[in-house]
Amino acid sequence: MKACIMCGGEGTRLRPLTFERPKPCIPIANKPSIVHLVTHLANLGFTDIVLTIGYMGDDIQKALGDGSLYGANITYVPEEIKLGTAGSVKNAQKYLEDAPFLVVGGDHMTDLNLLEFYRDHMNSPAITSIGLISIEDPREFGIAEIDASLRIRRFREKPAPGEIFSNLASTGIYVCDPEIFGFIPENTKFDFAKDLFPLLMEKGYQLNGWLARGNWTDVGNPAMLRAAEKWILQEKTVTSVSGTLNIKDAHITGPVTFGDGITLGAGSRIVGPVLVGNGVMIGDNVIVGPYTSIGDNCVIKTNAKIFSSSIYNGVVVGSGTTISGSIVDVGTNIGDECSVEHNTVIGARSILQNDVTIHSGTRLWPEVIVKEGSVVKIHLLNPKFDSRFEGS
Repeated sequence: MKACIMCGGEGTRLRPLTFERPKPCIPIANKPSIVHLVTHLANLGFTDIVLTIGYMGDDIQKALGDGSLYGANITYVPEEIKLGTAGSVKNAQKYLEDAPFLVVGGDHMTDLNLLEFYRDHMNSPAITSIGLISIEDPREFGIAEIDASLRIRRFREKPAPGEIFSNLASTGIYVCDPEIFGFIPENTKFDFAKDLFPLLMEKGYQLNGWLARGNWTDVGNPAMLRAAEKWILQEKTVTSVSGTLNIKDAHITGPVTFGDGITLGAGSRIVGPVLVGNGVMIGDNVIVGPYTSIGDNCVIKTNAKIFSSSIYNGVVVGSGTTISGSIVDVGTNIGDECSVEHNTVIGARSILQNDVTIHSGTRLWPEVIVKEGSVVKIHLLNPKFDSRFEGS
């Protein structure tokens, strides 16, 4: 079975994390998110995978290779100009036109049974089926109204107040018959939700909904990244060690996954689910709380506290520093007695000197320097990098 994964976006909403990597390569539980997606698809039987790539596509190819490591065969189709979601799939038509195929966004994280979705579509007369999931706030999604036969009767992209006739949001996961290619113009920006689906419904074609059960997110912002990592870590059930673990009277409440070459200091406590990479040094009296991932070669100094956060490779966390519900990018150095509040994102190779407080919801661009004793209440940008963080 075939799947097409769309990986063309720049990921501006996830900046500063996407200045130096494409969105599908952002680490989730210490692996690029696209690795989780490809592995899930291959395990379900979608082993023939086409990736449409644009922004920093070479990094995606390096992360996945030919797909054999994950049980898949991957074909890459570059997108020279922005073609929209349907346009990018049209660009890969020659690899997809022989049978119905699955379409998934490259920023999706899911454990949904997409094989069941595919089979349901194959047993229906619909030209396209749309994966739908109930959510609390559907304003940023396409929403659908379905009847008892699961046929879609209305579909609206990003509804305004008074237009929210359903909380069934489109996951952006579709099963499509190759017939759709006849309705998508070549070399033109054309989207599934905005353009193709209304056109097909106008022409009388049947579109079905599939009611999804399970975990799904499109990791479109930092909060969604943290949510995706949380449910992946929740799947951990046992404590494991991949190499050497040097413990000095520390306390471990599993599940915790340790890499190789770990030092855990006296009086420290780790409460899982937690993931710790290779070569990590954790000092005395440190506490690492549930739903935290720590990348390779990090140093967590004495009396530090980390709760429900993503700490990427090569980060130093100073003595007495607290990090809560935040993301810290590679090579960042955080000084002593700092406080990084919930939903903060710190860009790569930033330096926080001692006694710094970062207020909740703040983003720091790569390579910024925050001076000792500072209280940061607004985003800190770096003129070396683009200032936009809204859009795709």
